[in-house]
Amino acid sequence: MDRLKESLLDAPIVEKEGYHYFVHPISDGVPMLKPQLLREIVIKIIRKADLDDVDKIVTPAAMGIHISTAVSLMTDIPLVVIRKRQYGLEGEVELAQQTGYSENQMFMNDVYAGDRVLLLDDVLSTGGTLAAITEALEHVGADVVDVVAVIKKVGGENRLADTDYDVKTLINVDVVDEEVVIVDEEGDG
Repeated sequence: MDRLKESLLDAPIVEKEGYHYFVHPISDGVPMLKPQLLREIVIKIIRKADLDDVDKIVTPAAMGIHISTAVSLMTDIPLVVIRKRQYGLEGEVELAQQTGYSENQMFMNDVYAGDRVLLLDDVLSTGGTLAAITEALEHVGADVVDVVAVIKKVGGENRLADTDYDVKTLINVDVVDEEVVIVDEEGDG
């Protein structure tokens, strides 16, 4: 995880309404995402995630898309993107996303009762996005085989902490004195 670690240590910090947010190619698309970093992350996800009998990869728009697309290409597992735009298609499920700095409605299609899914995201911070998605997946009767986030920001409330979902992460960080600090180079799980 040398590239991921180095890129996080170099990440600038911005403040949004009291929330210290690191700006990173995986979570924000800036600075540009180099293929070597994405490849390193995808290989680590494939090694860490439970992919046995997974029918679909589920990811939230927008920053989970590039990671999940790469994992889908490497594993031949189809990808479902949970979007911020409603299309009104049959079976569409609406969910409320609440993060440390925003609230949004999101919409899910193409996940059904009995589907075995891998939930992938870029960052686990407050757990708001992943909590909303796991609730929606439970609502439709899907089986969440595994949940993986590339980066975990520790130190705050995590809405998944008191659930049955043990989120695997590739690296855990904190923001201290406006700098990213690596808390655990191996992440969780």
